[in-house]
Amino acid sequence: MALTLPTLHPGQRTVWDERARFKVLASGRRWGKTLLGSLACVHAGGKGGRAWWVAPSYKMAQVGWRAVMRLGRQVPGAEVRQGDLMVRFPGGGSVQVRSADDPQSLRGEGLTLAVMDECAFMAEAAWAEALRPALSDRLGGALFISTPKGRNWFWRLWQRGQDDSEADWRSWQFPTATNPYIAPGEIDAARRDLPERIYQQEYEALFLDDAGGVFRKVMAAATLQPAPPSAGRQYVMGVDWGKSNDFTVLTVLDAGSGEMVCMDRFNRIDYAVQRGRLAALAEKYRPTVILAESNAMGEPIIETLQREGLPVRGFVTTNATKAQIIEGLALAFEQGAIRVLNDPVLVGELQGYEMDRSPSGMVRYSAPEGLHDDCVMSLALAWHARADGTWWIF
Repeated sequence: MALTLPTLHPGQRTVWDERARFKVLASGRRWGKTLLGSLACVHAGGKGGRAWWVAPSYKMAQVGWRAVMRLGRQVPGAEVRQGDLMVRFPGGGSVQVRSADDPQSLRGEGLTLAVMDECAFMAEAAWAEALRPALSDRLGGALFISTPKGRNWFWRLWQRGQDDSEADWRSWQFPTATNPYIAPGEIDAARRDLPERIYQQEYEALFLDDAGGVFRKVMAAATLQPAPPSAGRQYVMGVDWGKSNDFTVLTVLDAGSGEMVCMDRFNRIDYAVQRGRLAALAEKYRPTVILAESNAMGEPIIETLQREGLPVRGFVTTNATKAQIIEGLALAFEQGAIRVLNDPVLVGELQGYEMDRSPSGMVRYSAPEGLHDDCVMSLALAWHARADGTWWIF
C-alpha cells in the first residue's frame, strides 16, 4: 500500500509506534485523536485487514468518515463508497465507519481493528458485547480514543493499560498542551475562561471522581442569612419563571460585594401574582437591573413589567447562553467571589447541578433527572447581571 504518512507530533508517534494489541488514549480536546485513529484504520485496511471506525452517534461518525476518506483517497486503486461510509482497498481490505447508537447493530462481524472514537460517551455494551467478540477470530486489536468522562468503563480500560501485568494493554494520558500545533495562548485562555473542573477534564484529560459536578466550594460560600436593603448599596435581580411544576425564583444580589441578600421561591400561582411579588421585591431593593428569562411565557410578563417602569431586561436561554452564565457562576464560586444564602434548597441545587458533554463537544448543564434547577438559574442570571455592567439583552 502506498500511503504517505502525515506528520505526527511526538505524542501521536508514541501511540503509533506501540505494538500492544489494545491501546487506550485519553487526551484533551484538539490533541489529534481523529488523525491518529483514521490513520490506524487506513493502515489496517490497506494491508488487507478489515477495520471499523466506531463513533457514539451518526453525526460524530461523519467526522471520522471525512478523515478516513481523505486518507483513503491517497491509496491508488482505493474505492470510496460514500453511501456505505466505506473505503475498499485493492488488496481486499476495507475501512467502514459505524455508529454505536444501537450497540447490537455492531454484532457479528470479524474485524482486524476497531477504533472507538470518544468511547467514554458510548455504552459499554458496544465494546463488551459487540466489538470485543468481533476481534476474536482474527486476533484483532483496538484503539480507544476519548476525552475522559468521569471514571466510567473507559477509565477502567485505561487502568488496564497502566498495569504492567496486562501485556496486551497500553494506555496514555496526553493533555491538549502536548500538541505542539495548539498555541499556548489558546490553552491559557481556556484555563482562565473555564471552571477548573471543566478545564481539567477537557484540556488536561483528567479522570475526575464526579466529572458531572459543576459548582465547587459551595459550602464555603453558603454562609449568609437574608439581609434587608442598606442605604447607599446597589442591587441586581435575577428571575427564573416557573413553568408547570417548576418554581419561580427571584434572587437579589448586592451589586458591589457580590453577596446574595434575598431569595423568593414559589410555585403554583398565576402570573399576575408572580408579577406582584416581583414588583414588591423590586420596590424594596430598588435594583438597577432585573435580568429575567424571556423564553416562552417570560416575554409577555417582562413587557408588562417594563410598561410599569421596572428595569427588566430579557434573557433568552439557549444551550450557548445557558453555558455562558452557568460557567460564569461556577468561576465565581471557585474564585471565592460570591457568597450566597445558607438555604438548604439552594445549596442542594448547586451541589447536585450537572454538566454533560456530548461527543460532538456540546456542553449541557442541568439538574439531575426529576429535580429542579430554578434557584441555580435565578442566581446565575443575577450574577450575570452584576458581572455584565452593559446589561446585554439576549
